[in-house]
Formats: sequence, structure tokens, C-alpha cells
Amino acid sequence: MMKKRLISLILAGAMVLGMAGCAKKPGESDDKKGDKGGYELALITDVGTIDDKSFNQGSWEGLKKYADEKDISCKYYKPSEKSDKACLTAIDLAVKGGAKVVVTPGFLFEKPIFEAQTKYPDVTFIIIDAAPIGEDKKPHIEKNVLSIFYAEEQAGYLAGYAAVKEGYKQLGFMGGIAVPAVIRYGYGFVQGADAAAKELGLAKDAIDIKYTYVGNFDASPENQTKAAAWYSEGTECIFACGGGVGNSVMKAAEGAGKKVIGVDVDQSVESDTVITSAMKKLSDSVYNAVASYYDKSFEGGKSITLSAADDGVQLPMETSKFEKFTKEEYEKVYSGLKDGSIKIANDTAAKDAKDLPTSVVKVESIK
Repeated sequence: MMKKRLISLILAGAMVLGMAGCAKKPGESDDKKGDKGGYELALITDVGTIDDKSFNQGSWEGLKKYADEKDISCKYYKPSEKSDKACLTAIDLAVKGGAKVVVTPGFLFEKPIFEAQTKYPDVTFIIIDAAPIGEDKKPHIEKNVLSIFYAEEQAGYLAGYAAVKEGYKQLGFMGGIAVPAVIRYGYGFVQGADAAAKELGLAKDAIDIKYTYVGNFDASPENQTKAAAWYSEGTECIFACGGGVGNSVMKAAEGAGKKVIGVDVDQSVESDTVITSAMKKLSDSVYNAVASYYDKSFEGGKSITLSAADDGVQLPMETSKFEKFTKEEYEKVYSGLKDGSIKIANDTAAKDAKDLPTSVVKVESIK
């Protein structure tokens, strides 16, 4: 099975739309074309960039790693705007440019891939954190498409659990857009914090979590101001879950002398304020999915969800800046996620984070 292959490999182991001749962005391929002058592997970014230190970059690094190792040409494309038409146009350009495998990270590609999978039946598509969605609002996945999801609620749980064990009682969750993946991170964060608080024997409402979605994935003065306000009101650590939003939160934390939890990839090098990151193994899963195309084991036509049972989510303990939370504690809780003894509600559990059942944590939803 494709999932088993991804699991085993995990355990073991550019063009911008617009005028030609633009300067190469950080992380872009060396524009090394294939024998026929094209680019065999392609990635289409969503609203972010391949150097966003988050979702797009993690996906791009997996694709580029495989391309570099196997001496295969690769390139990334950025849609000209946030729309189905622009995303499909970028896919068209990638295919016309010679792409045999196209990786598309994010929910923006639900409709574009639904169209592209039948428009280009000989091209293989790997869609991350989404599935092709038809006019009936239901998933329709053709044999040339693999849809990969992650158990973000588990990664969020680990982050919330660790934060409370570390001693923080005034927490924040600042999500980007309220899409399922972001909601899962947030709901898991609340539940992990509550579990740790119960273990510590803390009184009801001893842990406070300010909770919001800012409505974008941007690094902006507005997002920095919001984070700074939370810190000035007593918040000690914010889980920044929204691409560029994290950069804004980090700047606010640097000014306030407070802490941040990163997301998607290990963001420890981005700021000394980052104590850990709720990770999903984007790079590994993209690498392994691309590898399966070339070794003829690609199994399209379905969605898979990578969880702790697959080593698909984690905290990067080697680079985390914990002073109290130990590796032994981490391994114990991770084992519970892995064997299923720890159950976590996902994005379908409640309409609002404040409605999640908690024993100690008090959630303050901020619109």
C-alpha cells in the first residue's frame, strides 16, 4: 500500500507567474532543464511562497530533495492571484513545461485539481492537506491523484501538552484562516493543554487560552499588533498557526520577551522566541510520494492521513528549548498517540474551540 510505503520511508529516513526573467527566489531550483528542455517535477504554491518557513517550503524541500538526488529537473510556480482560475493556469503552465508530477499544497487546489485530474490524465498529482472537490461538494479522486492529509490535532495536542508541562498558564492560539487543518491544530492544542493540566492537578480555569483566526496567512503589522496586545495582557506563549502570521507573532514576542510555538516545520531557527514547533512531516511525505511515482508503486485514487502511528507528526525535541518538559515525558505521550490510547477530537468536534469539553482549560474565543 502507498501508506505503508510512506510510513516505511519516513521511518528510514520556478517560475513565478508574470514576466519572464524575474530574479530567482530563495530555494528555487537552478532552472536545470531536462533533456527535452522542460521541468519534470513541479510544485504550485498556494498563497504563500517556497521560502515561507512553513507549509509551502516544507513541501518544496521534499520535492527538491528528490529531484536533486535523482538529477531530475524541477521548478515551482506561483499563481498570480488567489483564485481557482489562477491556480489552474499555473497547473497548465507546469504541464506545458513538461511536468510529469505536480505537487499542490493546500485547500486552494480542491477545485483546480478536480478539473486538472481529468484534463491531464497522464500527469500525476499529489495534493497536500486537501482532496479534489467537485460541484457536489464531495471528494472525487482519480487514479492519477494522491491526497495526503495529516493528523494536525495530534501535533497540536503535543504542543499544548508540552507548553503546560513547561509551566505556561496563559496561552494563545493565533490561527490563520479557519480551514480544517488549522482548526485541527487549534483543537488539539486546547486538548493537549487540558490533559497536561489535569495531570498536574491544576484547578479549573487555571489555564487560559486566548483563541482566534486572523483570516489570513500574512506577516502584517495588524497581526503583529494583535499578538503584541495579547502579550501585554499577560499571554506567555502563542501557538502561531498560519504561515506568515508566525513571523508577525515572533516579532511581537521578541519585543515583549515572550514565547512562540511554530507550526508545520521546525521553526526554531527563525527566532530565539520559538520554544518548539508542531510539525507534520511535509518534506518526507512529498519526497516519498514522488519516489513512489518513479518506482512504479504510486497508488492514486485515494486519501491517506499520516498520524503519530505513521510518525507523520511530531515536536522536534532536538531543537526545542524546553527547560522542564523532558524527552521522557514526550516519548510517553507520543506513545499514547501512536497506540491510540490517547483519543483526540478533530475539527468536526465543535463549532467553536470554547465548546470543546475541557476540565481545566478556559478558552476565550476572540473574533
